[in-house]
Amino acid sequence: MATAPRPRTTTRDPEELGRLLTAWLSARLPGAKATNVTVPESNGMSSETLLFDIEHPEPPLTACALRLAADPSAYTIFPVYDMERQHRVMRLVGEHTELPVPRVQWLEPDPGPLGAPFFVMERKEGRVPPDVMPYTYEGNWLHSASDAERERLEEASIVLIAKLHDQFPVEEAEFLASPGDGSALRRHVEAQRTYYEWVVRDVARSPLIETAFDRLEELWPADEGEAVLNWGDARIGNIIYDGFEPAAVLDWEMAALAPREVDLGWTIYLHRFFQDLTVMFGQPGLPDFLRRDRIEARYGELTGHTPRDMDFHLLYAALRHAVVMLRVAYRQVHFGETTVPADPKDVDKLILHHASLAAMVQGSYWD
Repeated sequence: MATAPRPRTTTRDPEELGRLLTAWLSARLPGAKATNVTVPESNGMSSETLLFDIEHPEPPLTACALRLAADPSAYTIFPVYDMERQHRVMRLVGEHTELPVPRVQWLEPDPGPLGAPFFVMERKEGRVPPDVMPYTYEGNWLHSASDAERERLEEASIVLIAKLHDQFPVEEAEFLASPGDGSALRRHVEAQRTYYEWVVRDVARSPLIETAFDRLEELWPADEGEAVLNWGDARIGNIIYDGFEPAAVLDWEMAALAPREVDLGWTIYLHRFFQDLTVMFGQPGLPDFLRRDRIEARYGELTGHTPRDMDFHLLYAALRHAVVMLRVAYRQVHFGETTVPADPKDVDKLILHHASLAAMVQGSYWD
């Protein structure tokens, strides 16, 4: 992991994007100019981010961030990038909750100006726990923090999720329900099956992922619980922190209507994903940070809702992440950054956390 190449995150030219952005901006604010246009190195492989300032006598925002849908020609991670949906979610969360969501400004659904739809929001300053190399590795600000500082960050992050679930009126989230029939959870899982089928279209399928879907059916909750607005990508790597307090909650492209535990499972497992990788490569990581028992207990104290069927929801989180990781791997194959195993039976090895997912399927991971 220490020497693996970072997967390609963009195929776009930052200078060209800056020129196009200035042309678009000046049409909305005559005389306005986009300055200091940069593409962060931490850009993900789904939506891309541009940072820029607005030079204008009366700008509605001065420090801006632009979220740009993925280049459709660049082997995208997800099949659809609904920027209008993300823009609406962030606006509504800002209106109905205490979460520090950046104020959204313009929405541009026309792909013409920058090659894909986008929206502009205020830019928040602070620091984000890194994904590459993961914050569980030595040498970054969160790993170097004291236990007490990490506990502050953990507590504040769990409070965010609890407030989102408790404060957001569920009727305002109905537009986020997955298509189909049945409960919110059933529809959410079926949407993931559909996503998996898209990922493996014209490429080798994953026996492990398909076995994990079967195992989900065996563990299906007797009482699924209420559906609430789920952040979707609920993890500390999507929060900007001022010190150890959240300053901005980002990345709402996976927002959904689902039981509370769907978010909690994602939060717990995505940390375990980084922790397991770190241990695999010879470092202790942060074994006492974001522990499952502590997150579940604290969430229950904050909301009065005791998380239930968490083995199901943690398996579901690991399964969902495996589908994403398989798509990322096939994207790397597309760009010549890796190769598909010669033996089709080994395709599961393209999934970074295939061993932990297999252990979850077998019921031995949390032993």
